[in-house]
Amino acid sequence: MRQIIIAAFLLSSTAAATKYPLTVTDDLGRSVTLKSEPRRIVAMLPSHTEVLFAIGAGEKLVGIDEYSTYPKAQTDKLPKVGSGYVPNIEAIVALKPDLVLADESANSRLTEKLAAAGLTVYGGTAQTYNEVFEKIAVLGKLTNREVNATKLVTKMRGDLNDLQKTVLKLPKVSVYYEVDPAPYSVGPNSFIGALIAKAGGQTIVPAKLGNFPKIDPELIVKSNPRVMIGLTPDDAKKRPGWANLQAVKTNRVYKPTDEERDALVRPGPRLAVALRSLIRMIHPEAGK
Repeated sequence: MRQIIIAAFLLSSTAAATKYPLTVTDDLGRSVTLKSEPRRIVAMLPSHTEVLFAIGAGEKLVGIDEYSTYPKAQTDKLPKVGSGYVPNIEAIVALKPDLVLADESANSRLTEKLAAAGLTVYGGTAQTYNEVFEKIAVLGKLTNREVNATKLVTKMRGDLNDLQKTVLKLPKVSVYYEVDPAPYSVGPNSFIGALIAKAGGQTIVPAKLGNFPKIDPELIVKSNPRVMIGLTPDDAKKRPGWANLQAVKTNRVYKPTDEERDALVRPGPRLAVALRSLIRMIHPEAGK
């Protein structure tokens, strides 16, 4: 029986193995071809770094961006090669990567710059909730870790569903989530907006404004949210017209810790950590 189980496991593992050459299309519509399993990878986004470690491909990393800080014990040992907007192209090229994971931002033009340097680059990040899981699957395929990626997605969805159940019967709470004091916020179709909804909240930003729009401060005043996340109470009190807003008057303005913020803004394996934090802020009674 033991031999049958082992044989079945080996068969399933073989069936799930990535076959190379592999060609995928990234978020820029580019065809990216890997001739063989990548052995040396540079990740230029914290979310990509976290996913690779979570699916057992962390040993392939030879370089990461300066904001990749989790898991700390592992990322502290890796060379930092700048950021998406200020990359150290020479340092990246010197690492001789088989694959570079970048973003699809037209503003940073990182994918374009790296491709021009002769590197194989996949440009793409998750913007929506479902894309988080899709990107994990893509990274699993690119790195020949499809089985682990599937296991990770299954666990994440289970943890997220369990957390959501704690607030299902509670009323929806209007939420202003501040990404940046410009102010940039989150739309309902972004992965953060979806997490807010799963936490029993509802972002005040209309879907038509996009996933991560810069918004008119007047929208915040008119919406009069019950909860504000991403800034301190003192910051909120100093904003014009905010002193009488519900969230400010009832002291429901929350500044996430650095760890919470990282989990919230990185579309990766720690979505459950992010959701747990949002529930604590939006529906603290759910944990009692």
